[in-house]
This record gives sequence, C-alpha cells and structure tokens, in this order.
Amino acid sequence: MKFITINGAKPNPGHYSAATQKGNFLFISGQLPVDPFTGEGASGGITAETNQVLSNVDHILGAAGAKREDIMKVTIFISDISLWDTVNSLYKQYFGDHKPARAVVPTNQLHYGYSIELEAIAYLDEKEDE
Repeated sequence: MKFITINGAKPNPGHYSAATQKGNFLFISGQLPVDPFTGEGASGGITAETNQVLSNVDHILGAAGAKREDIMKVTIFISDISLWDTVNSLYKQYFGDHKPARAVVPTNQLHYGYSIELEAIAYLDEKEDE
C-alpha cells in the first residue's frame, strides 16, 4: 500500500493519510475545509467551505497522479441539509460532465464545527507499484 501526501502540506493532525493507494484504487480521506498548506480553515460560509474541500481533493489527486475523472464514488457529509443546493451547484461545476456515484449524509455536527466533509474513491488506469 502507498500512503499519499501532498508535497508541501502541513502534517495531518491525526493518525491518517490524505489518501492511500493499493493497486488501481485510491481512497481519499474525509476532507474538511482546511487549507493543507496553512492549516487555516475556510471562512465565509458553505461556498468557501465547499470550494476548499474540492481544492483539497484536487491537491490529493495531483499527488497521486490522478484526475477528477478518475473519481468513482463520493460521500458528502453535510451538517445542514438546507445548504445542499449550494453544495450541489458547486459540486456540479467541479465535476462538469463527470458524474461519479454519490451519497449525501446529513449529520447534525461535523468536526471543528464545519458544515461539510467529503471523501472519495478513485480508480487509476495506470497501476502504481505496491
């Protein structure tokens, strides 16, 4: 198994990797709206939080040599379902015509009081050495 890290990012505060890869599968850990380089949380509401989470996913994909179109499954945790229209609009802009399988999980509280967390599974066409 390969542990994926973002070059130049601050170390994760917990005992986990940004992503793990085994063979063609890439598992992206739940991304909170925290800049991986500064450690600062996004401020400005659900739009800023969603954009930061999606940016984090891009950084991880890049570190793994993957792209958005490699994502097969996304799980989104959202603290208030009334925010969903905004999240879904930004998500649609991010993915464009690519439509991975998705689950949306309403929850009443997320870590550090954030409103969104997103995890993903990707499949890379080129198999990495194990």
